[in-house]
Amino acid sequence: MTHAQTIEQLNDSFRQLDPYLPTANSYRTASGAPGHAYWQQQVDYKIAVELDDDTQSLEGRETITYHNNSPDELRYLWLQLDQNRFAKGSMDQETRAAKDLDKSSFKDFHRDVYEKDFEGGHKVKFVRDAAGNDLPYTVVETMMRVDLRAPLKPGQTLKLDIAWSFRIFDGTIIKARGGYEYFKEDENYIYEVAQWFPRLAAYSDYNGWHNKQYLGDGEFTLEFGDYDVAVTVPAHHVVTATGVLQNPAEVLSDLQRKRLEKARKSDRPVHIITPDEALANQHQRSKETKTWRFKAENVRDFAFASSRKFIWDAMGYKQKENGETVMAMSFYPEEANPLWGLYSTHAVAHTLQVYNKYALVYPYPVAISVHGAVTGGMEYPMISFNGYRPTKHDDGTRTYERKTKYGLISVVIHEVGHNYFPMIVNSDERQWTWMDEGLNTFLQYLAEQEWEQDYPSRRGEPYKIVDFMKGDNQVPIMTNAESLLQKGNNAYAKPATALNILRESILGRELFDFSFREYSRRWQFKRPTPADLFRTMEDASGVDLDWFWRGWFYTTNHVDISLDNVRHLHLDTKNPEVEQDWLRTQEEKRPETLSEQRNKDLPKRIDRFKELRDFYNENDEYTVTNRQRNNYQTLLGELEEHERKLLEEKSHIYMLDLTNRGGLVMPVYAEVTYADGKTEEFRWAAEIWRKNNKQVSKMILSDKPIVSVQLDPRLETADVDTTNNSFPRKISEDSRFDLFKTKKKRDMMREMREPLATGGKEKK
Repeated sequence: MTHAQTIEQLNDSFRQLDPYLPTANSYRTASGAPGHAYWQQQVDYKIAVELDDDTQSLEGRETITYHNNSPDELRYLWLQLDQNRFAKGSMDQETRAAKDLDKSSFKDFHRDVYEKDFEGGHKVKFVRDAAGNDLPYTVVETMMRVDLRAPLKPGQTLKLDIAWSFRIFDGTIIKARGGYEYFKEDENYIYEVAQWFPRLAAYSDYNGWHNKQYLGDGEFTLEFGDYDVAVTVPAHHVVTATGVLQNPAEVLSDLQRKRLEKARKSDRPVHIITPDEALANQHQRSKETKTWRFKAENVRDFAFASSRKFIWDAMGYKQKENGETVMAMSFYPEEANPLWGLYSTHAVAHTLQVYNKYALVYPYPVAISVHGAVTGGMEYPMISFNGYRPTKHDDGTRTYERKTKYGLISVVIHEVGHNYFPMIVNSDERQWTWMDEGLNTFLQYLAEQEWEQDYPSRRGEPYKIVDFMKGDNQVPIMTNAESLLQKGNNAYAKPATALNILRESILGRELFDFSFREYSRRWQFKRPTPADLFRTMEDASGVDLDWFWRGWFYTTNHVDISLDNVRHLHLDTKNPEVEQDWLRTQEEKRPETLSEQRNKDLPKRIDRFKELRDFYNENDEYTVTNRQRNNYQTLLGELEEHERKLLEEKSHIYMLDLTNRGGLVMPVYAEVTYADGKTEEFRWAAEIWRKNNKQVSKMILSDKPIVSVQLDPRLETADVDTTNNSFPRKISEDSRFDLFKTKKKRDMMREMREPLATGGKEKK
């Protein structure tokens, strides 16, 4: 193949995606479904952990049962030690690029100073087999390899016994996925504990061991299993966690248990711990401890939260799909009210209602939202940590702004929504962030729109992504999680917008919803790859979407379709009486040139010599001659009847000349306005570009004259330049500009230093 042929092939936007996708096999079919030989590992955990409220540390011990369901013999196991990201000299710290100190915030610099002295990371005390024998292990940054005494054969099971400890970091300084928040006024902590125990890395058919290092952005690739966890905390702490509480009689009062039963039947939040009770509880101190026991079945991770400060409310959401009741619950301190008491638990239940409709039926018994150290949001099975709280005023009252209210509702929807992707549809977050964040952001948009009319969604609408799409600082969506640029746009907004366009404008809601539910059904409690999503959506919809996946997910091209020209054409009827008259009319419409105007007054020879006049002076060039009439009659005699009728067609013929300036092929949507003021919409599929992905013309036959054409009139395609979407061209949209006075900039920090520079004397 020549270089020119290679370039030609690369420019073929409708070439099949096969070279990008793995070859189908018995594990993963070409249709996008799990194959007949699909397998995945199972890992069960029994854990006992104690939280030290004085040293902000954890100490734990776990028994891991590893089921080798693969066809492979395993000589060692890889485990994740995610806390090692916070150890001194970690790869994350060593490879983190420095920010421009001229623009550094107090917050950013505070983290650097804090990390200098923070002794983080897992401290592994031992790793033993079921017989109590020590097993050799090697820690490699955030991963640990455990070498087995004998190979673990297919179908066999192995038990590991591991003890460890680590210090919990201040989550208000290190913006990670957990940590603690300290409340100085009442000397209390809220602990949100995640990535806290050594856990098995995934082992899959497509990647083997998933032992890529954790640098902070690529999240987690884990195995499903059953958990039995005992969390020991100070006596007055309240604990919430993944799973179902197993010993309520030991840790809850009779009244609290009765309130839980009432909440199960309520469609509005019921307080299990009231605000007044939480205020009283946060002042309690005791040397005693309590152990809260939780069990969770078929989950891929486990997280918990603990504090004296928690208000607790709950309500039952009865799923119409299966009749099962899920307990929607929220835990939050007084600092979060009145916002959290109004919205958090309702947002949890609302998420279940909407996601059940578009994806799959929620299979777990609880769904929890917790407020504390995490200022954004983070998800784990059945539990999420969420930010946003009201502003406290000097008089002790609290109020919240519009952006805070909707920020809370959105983050709860998003983080609870992660139960579906990737906690149930178990995609590989370490490799493909968009497979959980993008899909979840898309569903979040649908849920927000069902919360209230005109909900201020930040992501999902195509027009909201155009500034990012036309920027230079991009990488393809399919880029590895740790190498993403502009993660919020690239992993959340862009894939969510792409899916919204696919649903609304390309497939339509019925086809898309059927296909997306099929993907969710096929891959719940399994591990899909991008190819499985792409193939399933095409398989279930019956629509070839390779051009869409290639353009949106594998390139940084953008949408910019220009309507360069609209040409009004007329059919040549071949009738000289008609055609010559039309030519005369066109000539009469032509503006008189400057030379023609001035030349009128020049003396003409033909006026002096009348004998120079003949037939052609008495008849203009558009006068029909007998020869032309005879030729026309001859032509009619040679034509078939249907051909003669075509010459009588009186439609207006318009040619729309289109250029794909952005490189990303998309359907063309056009609204035409007729001379009588009525409009009509035309929708041409992306395959309009299949012969030439750079330029194409499209014909419209109309009974009425067209006065204007507008591309993408409803802003469906994320077209980055709407100024070239209309014909005739329009004056640009209204915008504003600022006027300002020029003033000398003051450097506050420099002025604070200047007395030292002048010998301690005040400058005059």
